[in-house]
Amino acid sequence: MTLRFLGTTSDDGDCPTLYEIPETDEILVQGDRETDPAHLARLRDVKESETFVRVPRSLLTRYAPTTEAPALEPFASISRLFKEFRHTAWRLETRRGYASDRRSPKWARWQAGEDIVAEPANAWRANVAEQTAAGKRFERVRIVDDPVTDGQRFLLASAPGNVAAGEDIRNLTRAEAEQLRLPDFDFWLFDSRVVARFAFDEYDTTLGVYVSEDPAEVLAACQARDAAWHHAVPTAEFAERVRSTM
Repeated sequence: MTLRFLGTTSDDGDCPTLYEIPETDEILVQGDRETDPAHLARLRDVKESETFVRVPRSLLTRYAPTTEAPALEPFASISRLFKEFRHTAWRLETRRGYASDRRSPKWARWQAGEDIVAEPANAWRANVAEQTAAGKRFERVRIVDDPVTDGQRFLLASAPGNVAAGEDIRNLTRAEAEQLRLPDFDFWLFDSRVVARFAFDEYDTTLGVYVSEDPAEVLAACQARDAAWHHAVPTAEFAERVRSTM
């Protein structure tokens, strides 16, 4: 059960930090251990297994959830949001590959060396074109490793079709993402108001999404979006960089 990073008020990448423990309603707090004897003496109902840490109030006000943990929902539960959003649908992609890509017929054609850019129109790109024509924005930032994985090279090869439909897809190296302390999970952010966080199994298969309007979670997603978007490179430029290193 992997911890999910929520946020930190440390500029140096150390404590204090908040994490969520997935599939539970518990939050893990990282901070300096309390050692003041006068403070420890006033603590109540202490168990032998407990310890105590100090964190700034600002960490809790900025990142601590204020609602119950959302339940896992099928991805289909958010399908309507891709039409109903009012101004921006923004995605962070962090994985080294996706099972849905590897199972697609396009994957086999790409592995065979075919050009997969000129693909027939599909429902996704048709909706992107419709929404962007209405003045809305579809945007993504994809995290890319060094060396680039097969799954990431596939997405670089297929991205021009989505870009032509109206998506603005940009890329960021994993080293830069870690330096920016971006989340290590995928999510969609709709209108800076609704976060749909993905759950995957160990084979990169989508299990569903956790949908939340919790202010702390939305704020963290907005901050991640702003940092990632500022540093990310447009797909065509990034793909050219990758080709030049191969």
